[in-house]
Amino acid sequence: MDEVGRGALAGPVSVGVVVVDAATRTAPKGLADSKLLTPAAREALVPQLQRWPVAWAVGHAGPAEIDAHGIIAALRLAGRRALAQVRRTCGDVDVVLLDGSHDWLSRGQVDLFEAADLDVAGAPDVDPAVRTMVKADLQCSSVAAASVLAKVERDLLLTRLARQYPAYAWEQNKGYAAPAHVAALRRHGTTPQHRRSWNLRAIAGDPAEPTGFAEAFAQSLDLPADVPVRADLRG
Repeated sequence: MDEVGRGALAGPVSVGVVVVDAATRTAPKGLADSKLLTPAAREALVPQLQRWPVAWAVGHAGPAEIDAHGIIAALRLAGRRALAQVRRTCGDVDVVLLDGSHDWLSRGQVDLFEAADLDVAGAPDVDPAVRTMVKADLQCSSVAAASVLAKVERDLLLTRLARQYPAYAWEQNKGYAAPAHVAALRRHGTTPQHRRSWNLRAIAGDPAEPTGFAEAFAQSLDLPADVPVRADLRG
């Protein structure tokens, strides 16, 4: 399982899951973490990645859900939606291998990312065993496949949304804080597809908001202000 869109200013956060078992064949040639592939290479892999595993799915949590519940609860919601989809194909999974060191999928996780475990009412009731692995998307084919499928699907969603909101150039920046997107925020303000609970005015450089970009971005991710944040994050 892998996520994409955590650090974007607009659009959903998306979580891909790819289910494999002992009988699953070798992964398609050319598979790698989505961030290491060009858009064309990712898109070319999709048909093979959809046929390769036992099951696959991508779940989403939208901007309104991120605003209402926070980014970690939204990640959990998107992940559980993806698991609910694959359950219809192959039943419950035995264990989820989660990219990274933080288990944002399991319920009952209370840490620096959340003051309390906030589950979303009506979320799918799936709660599998979880194992975390740093750089799993570089070491495990199923996680790499999940990252590619989630990235391609979310990119397509943002490209379609760009037709409704062309000023923000989402077809190019996919909702991240690229210069054209930040400039459009400065000129036009937010849309219903923006994460309005985040400090977008500071990110856009509003002189009325003294917070700098890095500090504002850390606030939007629910991180402590002293946590280093790269302004060029891409999911």
